[in-house]
Amino acid sequence: MSGTILVGVDGSPGSRTALRWAITEAALRGASIDALITWQTPTYAYAGASVMPPIAELGEAAAGALDDVIAAEREGLTGAEADVEVRPVVVEGPTAAHLIERSADADLLVVGSRGYGGFRGLLLGSVSHQCASHAHCPVVVVPHRDDD
Repeated sequence: MSGTILVGVDGSPGSRTALRWAITEAALRGASIDALITWQTPTYAYAGASVMPPIAELGEAAAGALDDVIAAEREGLTGAEADVEVRPVVVEGPTAAHLIERSADADLLVVGSRGYGGFRGLLLGSVSHQCASHAHCPVVVVPHRDDD
């Protein structure tokens, strides 16, 4: 068995838990992982804000954050989990839209139940809810406990 598992990563504890879960699942399936992070141009950039980093730096910061998360979650892995290929994917735009679009080429989409945005009391965040409702492949929403 092989294939691709797509994982949404935003650096939050929930997305880190989702990536760890996906690595374990990929090892069982003999699959690889596409770990996707998105970034967006702040709306104030269109208003001619004078103090903001160059747009290219926003993408570079997202790529660096994703690399850090992947390295942290792979640390200490052994056996089949250590052999799982995790490819970083950095794109500009809305997270849910990119995950849903790319789910057409994935065997499984994995997201955390809550990311950095929204209201903490909700069971699902907006991205995980949209993915569960609209993805083109099976979706796993991995819950995160504060003690993880």
